Amino acid sequence: MDKIYVTKEGYESLKAELRYLIDVERPQVLQEIKEARAQGDLSENADYDAARDKQAIIEAKITELTEKIENAQIIATTGNSNVVKIGCYVVLKFSNGLPEAEYHIVGSTEVNPKENKISNECALAKAIMGAKTGDVVTVKAAKPYEVEITYCGMKSSKK
Repeated sequence: MDKIYVTKEGYESLKAELRYLIDVERPQVLQEIKEARAQGDLSENADYDAARDKQAIIEAKITELTEKIENAQIIATTGNSNVVKIGCYVVLKFSNGLPEAEYHIVGSTEVNPKENKISNECALAKAIMGAKTGDVVTVKAAKPYEVEITYCGMKSSKK
C-alpha cells in the first residue's frame, strides 16, 4: 500500500475509529453471534447470518484502518508558506464566475466537501500544487477554467 497523507487530526481520527471498532463494535457483534447461536439451528437463523455479516464488515474495516494507520504520512501543518502543498489552506478566485472559496488540501482519506476539504489527488488541487499566492493556474477538467490563488497558508484565512 502506498503512503497515505493525513493531517495530525486525521491520523488521530483514524486511530479513534479503530479503537472504537475494536473496543465497542467487535465485542457487541460477538455477543450478537453468541445470542443467535443460543437460538438453535444455525442453518435457518437470520439473526445469526446478520450478525456474521456485520462481523465481516467490522473486521474488514479494522483491517483497512490498520493498513491506513501503518502507511500514514502525517502532513506538517505548521510554519508559513505561500506555496501550495498538502496541508495548506487556499483561497481561490474562479474565472468561471463561481464565488471565491477557501479549501483545505488534505489526503484522500480526509476529504469532506461539507468542510471544503479537498483531496490532493483531485483536478483542482493537482492544478494548484506548487503554485504561489497571486498565481493564476488552469484547472484541467472537462471544461478547463482558471483560478487565482489569493491566499495560501498553513492556517485558515478565516481564523
